[in-house]
Amino acid sequence: MREEDRVVPSRKAPAKRKSSKARSTPRGRARKPRRGMFGIVGRLVYWCFVLAIWGGIAAAGIVVYYGAKMPSATTWAIPDRSPNIKIVGVDGKLIANRGMTGGEAVGLHEMSPYIPQAVIAIEDKRFYSHFGFDPIGLARAVSTRFLHGRFTQGGSTLTQQLAKNLFLKPDRTLERKVQEVLLAMWLEQKHTKDQILEMYLNRVFFGSGSYGVEAASRRYFGKSARDVTLAEAALLAGLLKAPSRLSPARDPKAAGDRAQLVLAAMRDQDMIGQKELTTAMSAPATRAASFWTGSENYVADRVMAELPDLIGEVRSDIIVDTTVDLTLQELAEKSIRRLIDENGKKLNVSQGALVSIDNSGAVRAMVGGYDYSTSQFDRASEARRQPGSAFKPFVYMAAVEQGRTPDSVRNDAPIKIGKWTPENYQGKYFGRVTLKTALAKSLNSVAAQLAMEVGPNAVVEAAHRMGIESELQPNVSISLGTSEVTPLELTAAYVPFANGGYRPEVHIIRRVTTTDGKVLYENTSGGGPRVISPEVVGMMNAMMTGAVEEGTARKAAFAWPAAGKTGTSQNSRDAWFVGYTANLTTGVWFGNDDGKPMKKVTGGALPALAWHEFMVAAHEGVPVAALPGSWTPRPETPEVAVESQPLDDNSFPAAPQPIQRQQQPRPVEQVGDAGTQEQSSTASIRRPVPPGDVGGPTQRRETSILDVLLGN
Repeated sequence: MREEDRVVPSRKAPAKRKSSKARSTPRGRARKPRRGMFGIVGRLVYWCFVLAIWGGIAAAGIVVYYGAKMPSATTWAIPDRSPNIKIVGVDGKLIANRGMTGGEAVGLHEMSPYIPQAVIAIEDKRFYSHFGFDPIGLARAVSTRFLHGRFTQGGSTLTQQLAKNLFLKPDRTLERKVQEVLLAMWLEQKHTKDQILEMYLNRVFFGSGSYGVEAASRRYFGKSARDVTLAEAALLAGLLKAPSRLSPARDPKAAGDRAQLVLAAMRDQDMIGQKELTTAMSAPATRAASFWTGSENYVADRVMAELPDLIGEVRSDIIVDTTVDLTLQELAEKSIRRLIDENGKKLNVSQGALVSIDNSGAVRAMVGGYDYSTSQFDRASEARRQPGSAFKPFVYMAAVEQGRTPDSVRNDAPIKIGKWTPENYQGKYFGRVTLKTALAKSLNSVAAQLAMEVGPNAVVEAAHRMGIESELQPNVSISLGTSEVTPLELTAAYVPFANGGYRPEVHIIRRVTTTDGKVLYENTSGGGPRVISPEVVGMMNAMMTGAVEEGTARKAAFAWPAAGKTGTSQNSRDAWFVGYTANLTTGVWFGNDDGKPMKKVTGGALPALAWHEFMVAAHEGVPVAALPGSWTPRPETPEVAVESQPLDDNSFPAAPQPIQRQQQPRPVEQVGDAGTQEQSSTASIRRPVPPGDVGGPTQRRETSILDVLLGN
């Protein structure tokens, strides 16, 4: 075999392979980056897909885990909205809303259309397109978190916010967020978008104690949500971001700036035109007044105090119709405030109260203080103060019921009862005077004599029978009004003088109904029982007209026949005037909460002026009517002639001698006297009357000083 025919490995082959390998190496290196780039992208897509799957699985697991901790969806239900109590006056005008919300629920179709538009524009512009959870909004919130290092935009929809308000606590936890989303999706399945928006607007917090658009509109603008303007709606919507901080009651500038952002958002979404935007932008920020400043809130507080006894627990929205006339209420408030503003510093007076009651017992006006926003204490129905001489009519009434008449005579002179020495105002005494003159001039010595004659227990009984409810001390000093009463009960106790002798049930609530008209309570009380006879009413009115016509309350006189009594407690700590016409009974009080004396303020000054101002306005256009009852002194009354005798401040005539009667007198209670006294009787009643012999000869008394003081 030739050598060239042998099969042997070629020496060039390896070289070729080597050369080939060497040549292929750089080519491989050149193509490798292209394969790596696509590989990285592919791997990125792959792992993103894998992570998305696992993330979805993890998210589903979290949802399932936290969802399993929630009650079954079949048990979910919208909780009842806290009931609102709408309190209105006799003319249907709103006095106040009370309850947790502070306002009634308003339908979406009833409220100003600007309100839902403004809220959607700034809070959830895709509200009508998402399914309760807005992935786009959430993604935007997350992205801004990474860009700004904090959440500058919220990711919650209105439905989520409603779900949180309805069902969840305000905890910032993953569990709460998951449950919020689940509940939001459930709400979207069960309710329409408009229903969800209406529930949200009627429950969300708007700051300053206001829940819901109606409460907020009343709070900040003094109007219903039905009447809110575009600028006002923008301000309300702006509050939702931070209700307390942005409240116009706290920071009107911040509230206004936020409202401008809301208006811009509404314009961007074509909810309003450029002209509307310009007009609304030029509106100044609303500065809210102090919360609940009006005196009508004293009425609302009184209603809320009485309501539980009438209907029990309030479980749904109700309407309370009151007896209060808001026009009269405003008149009373203005009068009290004006007199204190003009005289407060000069006369050292800081508070006042007024109560007005008609003949049926309905409270027509009730002012409990100078300013409700600074003090919610109701001085009209809760403050017990000494009435002073305003209590004397009950002393005189007890005396008249035991046989005295307006023409009965007593000796007005310094007296001493045990260790007590009642003195007249400024130390003036008038000698022999009729009871009518004594009451008109508010003579303390005569009132004390009458209390001694009839007995303090009789005075207490008369006062309670007329309507005084406070505890009264049965001692002689009660004749000067030392036992404390409230303006409401003292005024109520004068009503029988005005209506002919009947004590009506004093009330401020006429009717309570649900929003659909179902009656829960209605006041059906009649005229009340008769507590004094027509003849006694006539005599009392004959005496008390003197206080207005010629006595201590002359400043109260106006075109109507009127009667009443002033009262001033020791050192002018309290000043009163309670007066009445055949139409209305009104009581006025001035003083200070701390009991500090005023500067010589009497019942015939500020109280009489406030009474006059109020009653003139209250009787405008009302036909004039005479006071009930009548009394005409009979010729045979022996004490009438005394009234014609001139009286001088420095003269003290002797007491009249008792008149002897042939008829056998009925026993009359003798205070502090165990012996027998001569009795006189009046021609009109024909009942025995002890003589007014204070200042005359001293009579021997066998009872102790303690018995005298206690009226035993």
